[in-house]
Amino acid sequence: MAAGAGAWLREHVWEIPLRRYVALLVGAALVTGCVLGARVLLHDDRSCAPGVVMPEDGDECVGVSTSDYHFDRDRFRDTVRAIDRENRSIKGAYVTVALFEPFTASDPDNLNDTLHELQGAYLAQYQANHGSNGESPAIRLVLANPGATGKHWKHTVEQLERMAEGPDRLRAVTGIGLSTANNKRAVEELTRRGIPVVGTSITADNLANGQDGEDPYPGLARVAPTNTDEARALTSFAKVRAGEAVLVYDKPGDPYTTTLQRSFEKLLKGSPYQPWAFTPPADRSEEGSTANDFRQITHLVCDTAEETDTILFAGRHTQLRQFINALGERGCQDRAFTLLTGDEASYLTGDKDLDRDALKHRLSVRYTALAHPDAWLTKNPPATGGSAEDARVLADLVRTAQEKPEGSAAQGVRRAGPIGPATLEDGQLIIAYDAMTLTYQGIREAKPDGEDAPTLADVHDQWELMTGSQRVNGASGWICLDKHGNPYDKAVPIVEVTADGRARFVTLAWPTGKPPTKECLPPASS
Repeated sequence: MAAGAGAWLREHVWEIPLRRYVALLVGAALVTGCVLGARVLLHDDRSCAPGVVMPEDGDECVGVSTSDYHFDRDRFRDTVRAIDRENRSIKGAYVTVALFEPFTASDPDNLNDTLHELQGAYLAQYQANHGSNGESPAIRLVLANPGATGKHWKHTVEQLERMAEGPDRLRAVTGIGLSTANNKRAVEELTRRGIPVVGTSITADNLANGQDGEDPYPGLARVAPTNTDEARALTSFAKVRAGEAVLVYDKPGDPYTTTLQRSFEKLLKGSPYQPWAFTPPADRSEEGSTANDFRQITHLVCDTAEETDTILFAGRHTQLRQFINALGERGCQDRAFTLLTGDEASYLTGDKDLDRDALKHRLSVRYTALAHPDAWLTKNPPATGGSAEDARVLADLVRTAQEKPEGSAAQGVRRAGPIGPATLEDGQLIIAYDAMTLTYQGIREAKPDGEDAPTLADVHDQWELMTGSQRVNGASGWICLDKHGNPYDKAVPIVEVTADGRARFVTLAWPTGKPPTKECLPPASS
């Protein structure tokens, strides 16, 4: 090939097109890089912490936290850090238990509930790992958040199922503190997938097995009595007579208020007065306009016959507080009334909007508490159904977990906590401690010899055997499960709200009218 021809070819066939191709490729690469870079820069990273994400349709972090992430709630920080230290200290065989609570709640009462249940679950975990003479498996505790209202329960349940099938060896879920529709769906789905659940403060009858002989939640156990059992205990204490009581109830109601209403209606069969309803906002933590309803209802209360002296209230705590405030302004203050209600009244002691003067105007407010720190520490407690010794174990744990590590702790002997300020008065910490105690004792009893951990089915089958001598000696009282996973004849503290804002223990009451026998074996009919 001639030199001129070669130069022409290089210029016209290779170099010019090649330069164009290279320029195009470089340009394309730059455009692609810019696009990808922009996507990275603009990408909405929805991860909050290991196991926790912000869903596309939400603005709160949900899922299962396995680290020291405290869901941006400062009040949880100390206890979550204590849990993380305990988890990381585990050596050898372990199983995982999830605490299912609304960790991103914004309502102060729900946040306090969650904090106290978090503290109770942790203290039971610590007791399991350090106070059980080296029994195995060790208990690892993780935090399952379905969202403030439980809206993201399905996301969290699916994550828990994967943990049950994988190396986490999730063997149970505890918590489920509120009797809400979303929690009901979560329990239904967890148990359908074979994951055992131990409820803490759920009391709604429709979140329990054994109602009408049906077990819609196979594998569900509970440490709190049902609303029906609470109402029976309240009746045995107060001797409620249909002709001397009226009922005020939430319409349309939720799982808690509806079952409480039905329980009270049974007590008032034959009453000369029809029940009076109020309609709260869909979110019952909001004030709404129900204060107007209660002002009118107080007039009707005053219209009743002189012998009527008892008001049964089936509603949540915000509406309860509004009603009490209205009763403080009733026209018939010369008449004495006792208002009886369920465990939602435990919130009243911390409610700054409660008119405490109302309780000075011949009005007593008494309720069935889930637990109370004085229930077993008063003079001459019942001989059966619980013990002062079991109550003191938890009280001692709480006290040391709030102290700064000194002395032996500073020399390498690790003790519980610190968990920050804690209170036992509302019963939430106590009942969560008992629920976790039931959970880990059941897991350990279910573990086959020679195996590191039981199967989910092993744990599921264990609940109905935890009765009699196999019962759990809880800080709230004996937990003797019946064949449906419900506590038989569980101690029910009757508590009074005082004018100075305290929850004063009155007495213990029992669904059967008396404490269980020392055998604590449910009858065949239960």
